Amino acid sequence: MLKFIRKYFWLSFLGIFIFGSLLFAEERPQVDLIRIQGGTVNPISAEFIIESIEKAENNKSECIIIQLDTPGGLITATQDIVKKELGANVPVIVFVYPSGSGAVSAGTSITIAAHFAVMAPGTNIGAAHPVGAGKTDTSDVGVQKATNWWATFNRSVAEKRGRNADWLEKAVRESESITEREALEKNVIDFVAKNIDDLLEKLDGKEAKLDTGSVILHTKNAIVNEYRANLRFKILDLISNPSTAYILLMLGLLGMYFELSNPGAILPGVLGGISLILAFFAMQQLPINVAGILLIIFGTILFVLELKITSYGVLTIGGIISMLLGSLMLFRSTPSIGVHLPTSLVFSVTFVVSAFFIFAIWMALRTYKKQVTTGKEGIIGEVGVAVTPIAPEGRVRIHGEYWNATSEEKIKKNEKVIVKSVNKLQLIVKKYN
Repeated sequence: MLKFIRKYFWLSFLGIFIFGSLLFAEERPQVDLIRIQGGTVNPISAEFIIESIEKAENNKSECIIIQLDTPGGLITATQDIVKKELGANVPVIVFVYPSGSGAVSAGTSITIAAHFAVMAPGTNIGAAHPVGAGKTDTSDVGVQKATNWWATFNRSVAEKRGRNADWLEKAVRESESITEREALEKNVIDFVAKNIDDLLEKLDGKEAKLDTGSVILHTKNAIVNEYRANLRFKILDLISNPSTAYILLMLGLLGMYFELSNPGAILPGVLGGISLILAFFAMQQLPINVAGILLIIFGTILFVLELKITSYGVLTIGGIISMLLGSLMLFRSTPSIGVHLPTSLVFSVTFVVSAFFIFAIWMALRTYKKQVTTGKEGIIGEVGVAVTPIAPEGRVRIHGEYWNATSEEKIKKNEKVIVKSVNKLQLIVKKYN
């Protein structure tokens, strides 16, 4: 009995010890991580970043790290991200990583708005001058206004974060770009880190000033929870690319044109409809010039009218010019980076689309001019054989089909005949000489 009591005493003691150890063990801190790598800053990527910050706030994470590498993007989307960073209830760390990456243009604003701005060796930051969609004339009044406003915006953000506001203004006005070492010396960033582990070690113990108060970061040996953009975000981000939106618009117009000109084809109409819907969705996210879209649609209408009206090519030329001009002015001039259509893409797509329409018009005209070969009209002029005497009525066989026939002259059986005309379902024939 004593042996039994001792056995269960030690088992109970061991269980209490393990339970107490788990109860009082220090939990490892949680850090969230997202990656924005190589893509432009647009409403979709902005939504992903904002949702990730909110998730970190709800999870009570120590901080959220945004691993950044971007050539720039839309100012409206950048503003949304910066506002969220400035008002976040969790420390936001922007880490320009890996080596070779850059926080360019809009990426500069996102970096300086973070509670801690960090860069890896071999990275760069700057070149934040606002450029309109395809508009690079810095003497333009609109560009000057955008530059002044964007410089003031970045300066105010830099001052709030205690960074070098003078350099930030210079980066906007003069497109200056610097390396991570220069950024550290000029007080643009807080420190340089080799990788995520080095970053977490250097962040440990640092104080982050939030709107709700200051917090001390505990990031050493932290568990890193990486959140990746789901399939929805990836697809929407791809569609929101200006070049993709433009190509989808053209494919949609081609598909609808093909379906309307060949009713019942179904597939071109379905694909065209889907492409148009996706294109219009993307254009809601981008600064679209309505005149550009109208010119492209008007060009398509001119191609269609070429089939109905004899213009000797005038409508076709007008359609090509209208489509080219519409493509060139599809996006409005706004203070943004990277939101423009490459000229090579515009000319290539316009050429391919115009060639398609010209080919379709040529085939349609060729069909209109071709002699009728079906129905009652198509049988006129065809040669057949009398299967019975025709005097004046009888039967003939033409292309394997038997017809009632009549003739003004007597025709013997097995003689060749040629069709002169058709009277309802009776052929009027004569001898074939």
